[in-house]
Amino acid sequence: MNRVETPARVDGRTARAERTRAAIVEAHLALIAEGDLRPTGERIAERAGISLRTLWTNFKDMETLFEASGAEVLRQQDAAYRPISTTLPLAKRVDAYCRQRARLLQLIAPSARAAQMREPVSEQLRRNRLKHIDRVRDEVEQLFATELARAGRERGQVLNAVVAASMWPAWSMLRYGLGLGVDAARAVMTRTVGALLAEVAAD
Repeated sequence: MNRVETPARVDGRTARAERTRAAIVEAHLALIAEGDLRPTGERIAERAGISLRTLWTNFKDMETLFEASGAEVLRQQDAAYRPISTTLPLAKRVDAYCRQRARLLQLIAPSARAAQMREPVSEQLRRNRLKHIDRVRDEVEQLFATELARAGRERGQVLNAVVAASMWPAWSMLRYGLGLGVDAARAVMTRTVGALLAEVAAD
């Protein structure tokens, strides 16, 4: 007679697998946050308290791990995100937007720096980056809809400029290229975004 696994046994095994995968992702991101921007499978497995074989049983390669870790970073961003009222005056919207962008960019800074190193050879990391861009683009379109509408035929150009000024490459330049502190970098972002939108708002 064939043995039939009970739902409880299946559910328990699924829960253990999910906990193991979560521990691997947590270990991966923790190592990156501590400055190990290219952690090996061996180091990730050791940090997670599992065997290397268990790591690659749960994730077939680094690309699938990058996908799971990228999803966790987005989840953390979602948890930290606070909606901004679209009824605020432009200056207040820009200030609130840039304060939040600075906070979220600092949150993802270790992962973003690590991704920059491996993105040229990783399709998944490029997909992760595009997800971040799409989210920022959606927020800019909603929060500054009035100003973008006034831009007319230049709407796309203004939108792209605001998004570019709000993303990790620009923030990395301010923080690590120019050596600015968080507050100073945020002030530059606020000036840039504010100037781009104020120009079309005044037309």
